[in-house]
Amino acid sequence: MLKAIIPVAGEGTRLRPHTHTQPKVLIHVAGKPILGHILDELKSVGVTDVTLVVGHMGDRVIEYVKKNYDFKVTFVRQEELLGLGHAILLTKEFFGEEPVLIVLGDTVFKADFQNVLRGNCNYIGVKEVGDARRFGVVELSEGKVRNFVEKPEVPPSNLAIVGLYFIRNTPMLFQCLEDLVQDEQRTAGEFQLTDALQRMLEQGAEMRTFLVDGWYDCGKPETLLETNRRLLDADSHLTPEVRKGNIILEPVYIADSAKVSGSILGPYVSIAEGSVVQHAIVRNTIINQNAVVKGILLDESLVGQGAVVNGRMNRLNVGDSSQIDFS
Repeated sequence: MLKAIIPVAGEGTRLRPHTHTQPKVLIHVAGKPILGHILDELKSVGVTDVTLVVGHMGDRVIEYVKKNYDFKVTFVRQEELLGLGHAILLTKEFFGEEPVLIVLGDTVFKADFQNVLRGNCNYIGVKEVGDARRFGVVELSEGKVRNFVEKPEVPPSNLAIVGLYFIRNTPMLFQCLEDLVQDEQRTAGEFQLTDALQRMLEQGAEMRTFLVDGWYDCGKPETLLETNRRLLDADSHLTPEVRKGNIILEPVYIADSAKVSGSILGPYVSIAEGSVVQHAIVRNTIINQNAVVKGILLDESLVGQGAVVNGRMNRLNVGDSSQIDFS
């Protein structure tokens, strides 16, 4: 039995206006919600039990997971957003001695966990990056993690922490989280998971890293569009009927229930369920569920759930249930 914790309580302020009316993890990218990509990957590696820490519009997250997945799922509410470490601590009563996989809710990933799951220590997912000053990084000694450093001016390594953690010594993690809260140790006003992991290191826990080649950030509009491009390169979806009366420049994802006509679509377009696209030119754009796009050229745009866009060439970031008419 493999268990996972996914904290998804954040408000997603960098993705507003979309997150005013939609939980960040339910925003679509490359054909499915961010959370759907995460859960599909967890299922493929053998996870059977999932604990989700919900907050902002958590009822929608609960509804989505129950409707689409057969995991044994526990939902925990984080009423006050006190940080990632606090979110993980709220799940303590659901875990004993068994190891746990922690996956941040804004990180779509592709990784090989087989060696990690067979290992006998704790593992931190990392990715080699060009400019490590923009990330939290690990400092290594003889292949083991010795220190966590947040956005260092002089990075001790180029290994950025990507939000994937396999913790074998679960009781020690929760004890360190409790000590963190008891001591009121906050970073940037919040209780941080990496501070608890640092305490584990200081108490003798062994931690190693594993490389994550497929790490896709969904935290803000430009990275969401970049993730959409990279995921579509790996897997696009088209029904045969959609090519009739349209010009498709792949890779493109168009949901089976979407209706498109008289349009030029792609590359890098994702159109969600129930959407309508007519007489439009759309590229490098995500169109969420039940949106309507007509008579317009869109590039590098996000169109929210239920939004209506009519008109001419523009670059847009349109929130859910909005209506824009340029005619």
